[in-house]
Amino acid sequence: MTLARAMSVALVGVVGHVVEVEADLASGLPGLVIVGLPDASLSEARDRVRAAVVNSGHGWPQRRITLGLSPATLPKYGSGFDLAMAAAILVAAGLAPAGALHERALVGELGLDGRVRPVRGVLPAAMAAARAGLRGVVVPSHNRREAALVPGLEVCGVATLTALVSWLRGEQAVDDGEPPVPVPAVEAPWPDLVDVVGQEYGREALEVAAAGGHHLLFVGPPGAGKTMLAERMPGLLPPLDLDAALEVTAVHSVAGVLPPGAPLVDRPPYQAPHHSASVAALVGGGTGLARPGALSLAHRGVLFLDEAPEFPGGVLDALRQPLERGEVVLARSGGVTHYPARVQLVLAANPCPCSSPLGDQACTCTAVARRRYLGRLSGPLLDRIDLQVEINAVGRAALLADAAGLEPTSVVRKRVAAARAAAADRLAGTGWRTNAEVPGQVLRNRWRLARSVRLSADLGLERGELSARGYDRVLRIAWTLADLGGRTQPDAGDVGAAYHLRTRRAA
Repeated sequence: MTLARAMSVALVGVVGHVVEVEADLASGLPGLVIVGLPDASLSEARDRVRAAVVNSGHGWPQRRITLGLSPATLPKYGSGFDLAMAAAILVAAGLAPAGALHERALVGELGLDGRVRPVRGVLPAAMAAARAGLRGVVVPSHNRREAALVPGLEVCGVATLTALVSWLRGEQAVDDGEPPVPVPAVEAPWPDLVDVVGQEYGREALEVAAAGGHHLLFVGPPGAGKTMLAERMPGLLPPLDLDAALEVTAVHSVAGVLPPGAPLVDRPPYQAPHHSASVAALVGGGTGLARPGALSLAHRGVLFLDEAPEFPGGVLDALRQPLERGEVVLARSGGVTHYPARVQLVLAANPCPCSSPLGDQACTCTAVARRRYLGRLSGPLLDRIDLQVEINAVGRAALLADAAGLEPTSVVRKRVAAARAAAADRLAGTGWRTNAEVPGQVLRNRWRLARSVRLSADLGLERGELSARGYDRVLRIAWTLADLGGRTQPDAGDVGAAYHLRTRRAA
């Protein structure tokens, strides 16, 4: 046999595409050519594969070898094709039978000594193999638990190229038994809300944001508790269901940040990049294969931007479209990459450049300087932030008061879970999970409120204090307040409170 085929998977973002790897051995000057739009790391596979085959004790065919990766129009990135290319060459050279390769995708990087090294993106690759109707996948042993998250797929883990060849020949079984159930890594608990004193309005806004999936902005002096409140948001969110956990895990797998030995991410992720972050670090990008940024790594969780006005304006404005669409679209010369980005954005900002912790009485900034500072948060971005809340410095009485009366995270989390369950019942069959995801047109028609109920929002729209997008967000917040209060639909008080939470006016 001078022609053999193996299957592998190419990733574009978190979407996998099954790739056919063909190996042709022809007469001529010995050499290895890879065709099919390989990137630099894939082109270097010719040296890795050859060294791995030779150092594993197998003869290297002294023929002209052509490796074709189909479809040829799909760009191929990374070193995950090494295993499939080596298997195809060995089968074409008659050193291994082809039977075991049937309906299986091979994903893995080869070391020069023949070891099979772990790679990124095994979970989305396994999901793509299952969608394509393949029977199973062969992956590095270190990635076996990750691939086993895909139900109904046979997963074989190999540690060396020698083990793969022995398995192809039927001489030795590989690690293909039932893997242990993946368990989440043991992580430290989230900080508790009981630590936050004297910020009843901020705590209320945080609870509403968690219950409805709303974006949130805190404006207040240093030391008021903005960061403390934001850091406690993930602890209020319910655990991810299986579908959401697989979405999040796939993104983290592509980024290469999954914890070892515990691949399933079942807690809402939390990202808090520094204000020096670039657009690529925050939204995603890079040369060649576009990598996910902090926005996508926070998918189904919380993205917290502390000192938000200190971020470059272009970086903040890059968030506008992803926040609206729930995904990041990165267009490059090699193609378009999509990453999910359904996040809760939490911003914290000081009211002025001097940021005096003593509040307005000690502020040395002019009114123009204060407006210019907060003006770094552009109007179009702020229009996408549902809750905009001003909080004040904590007074001595509140700071020294007994904390026994403060509600801990566990109590608030139960209310949040109940509100989310009520919203889920109402939104069943629509594809939306939270009130923040419901389009405004649907709220204004399918769940239309009486004029007497929405009067305060209508007046805000007429006075120009609310944009059309802001009006819809007031309605979404009102539905969340109704869910928290156990009401089947919002009343006038809910709409009024939602209007105040939207416009940074203390209720």
